[in-house]
Amino acid sequence: MGDFLDVYSIIFLVLAVVVLLKLRSVLGQRTGNERPPVDRYSERRREDNSAANGNNDAPEINDNVVSLPSRNEEDEERRREAEDRRLEKVAPAGSALNEALRAIISSDRSFEPRNFVNGAKAAYEMIVTAFAAGDRKSLKNLLSREVYDGFVAAITDRESRKETVSSTFIGIDKAEIVEASLKDSIAQVTVRFRSKLISATRNEDGAIIEGDPNQVVDVTDIWTFSRDVTQRDPNWKLVATETAD
Repeated sequence: MGDFLDVYSIIFLVLAVVVLLKLRSVLGQRTGNERPPVDRYSERRREDNSAANGNNDAPEINDNVVSLPSRNEEDEERRREAEDRRLEKVAPAGSALNEALRAIISSDRSFEPRNFVNGAKAAYEMIVTAFAAGDRKSLKNLLSREVYDGFVAAITDRESRKETVSSTFIGIDKAEIVEASLKDSIAQVTVRFRSKLISATRNEDGAIIEGDPNQVVDVTDIWTFSRDVTQRDPNWKLVATETAD
């Protein structure tokens, strides 16, 4: 029985030695001269620190690597190009008006020249109609304090003479931005309106003393609108009026 166990023990020992030799041939041996494993993250941190400290020994960067623009950069570039195209429809590139409008846009991203002109046209019709009707309430929301006081004084003077105005707004032939500025936070934009009106003023007896109720008149007005771009209120108010010669 002892001899039987010794034979099997010897067989298992031989098999173990064979397996060990096989593993050693496959995995190799450590000689003490092996290179340590590379920690690429630590290496990257050392390179970044060296570059930040101005170390000239930092690894060279491959000049052939080209950095591609990020998605945000591409979106911003497209936005600027679209903005340039819109501005050039209102004011030629390089003109003083173009630069002034660009300054307003940089301070007020909601400002868009063509939309502003459309809003100015609507305000022009409302103001002209309200003035003829003596509608002080509507005027107050559209005019600066100084202009409002002037309009109200004219209405009051007209009423004191018991005069009335009949007015029909036909439409606006053309409205264009002719001047703009940004001083501190105050933006101002001047618009030239060419419109058609029918207007007649009558005295207390109903006699026409000015205008013609049957004649369409061409009118050219130059109005300036203003807004503080730092305020949340998006509305522009009329701050100056001028009638073209």
